[in-house]
Amino acid sequence: MNYHPLFNTKEAKDIKDWIVEIGRRVYNKGFAAANDGNISYRIGENEVLCSPTMICKGFMTPDDICMVDLDGNQLAGTKKRTSEILLHLTIMKERDDVKSVVHCHPPHATAFAVTREPIPQCILPEIEVFMGEVPLAPYETPGGQKFADTVKPFLQATNTMILTNHGTVSFGKTLEEAYWKTEILDAYCRILILSKQLGGVTYLDERESRELLDLKQKLGFDDPRFHIDNCDLCGNTAFREGYSEAGVSQPQSRAFEPAPTFPGYLSQGSGGAANGTNGASTEALVQAITDQVLAALK
Repeated sequence: MNYHPLFNTKEAKDIKDWIVEIGRRVYNKGFAAANDGNISYRIGENEVLCSPTMICKGFMTPDDICMVDLDGNQLAGTKKRTSEILLHLTIMKERDDVKSVVHCHPPHATAFAVTREPIPQCILPEIEVFMGEVPLAPYETPGGQKFADTVKPFLQATNTMILTNHGTVSFGKTLEEAYWKTEILDAYCRILILSKQLGGVTYLDERESRELLDLKQKLGFDDPRFHIDNCDLCGNTAFREGYSEAGVSQPQSRAFEPAPTFPGYLSQGSGGAANGTNGASTEALVQAITDQVLAALK
């Protein structure tokens, strides 16, 4: 089954090589034992290249890669597509900007998945800037559409998720970006576990947290805290509505001291969109400055 015109193009061959390379990295990092994990890349409007089922990600070759449509029907490839492809396709259909998805079981992040422990914020600068809050999608038996749908309530505000009692899924515009998110997440979870063994974590203070979000905004990265008025800086979750939509309780930390509660990023005194200005007040300020400039030119 290799007849699809996109399957043997130069672009497809390059992407197959990349999927094999990401599989090798996932396996060598210990993120996917034996046949665990799956990787995909959207190569056309309705075509997705993916890893096959029942294969070790560290031993794949380009000839092993499959092609499916956005409904999961196999279009090309000599091996059967991954059994969890519906998770990847649901993410791609909900997020037009996503071209690649990586799902695996990195051990430190998966430890948070099986204990259902939320990952704290306002601790490590790199996490605040490059990742942000990581939600826990509710558990469902892997493989079917019901499992794939567990991520939908959280998709619009993150590129990385914990799959409860299962593993992680990360996604982005490139295979490298999707994998990179997984590696950052597992490294952070390892730091948190080691910190717990040493006595606990130290949270950043309000000024330090706001400065990091200012930097994140300047670098052009989005964050739910830029849009939600009543989401405080560190101490609660921006995914409250997502957990409610999923029909599960918001996860509560048992392993770490509660994060400090600071006013939200959009509140008085914050940086970026803040400084007390929003919506109408910002528009009024711009108009006043414009009037002053025009008056000076007369």
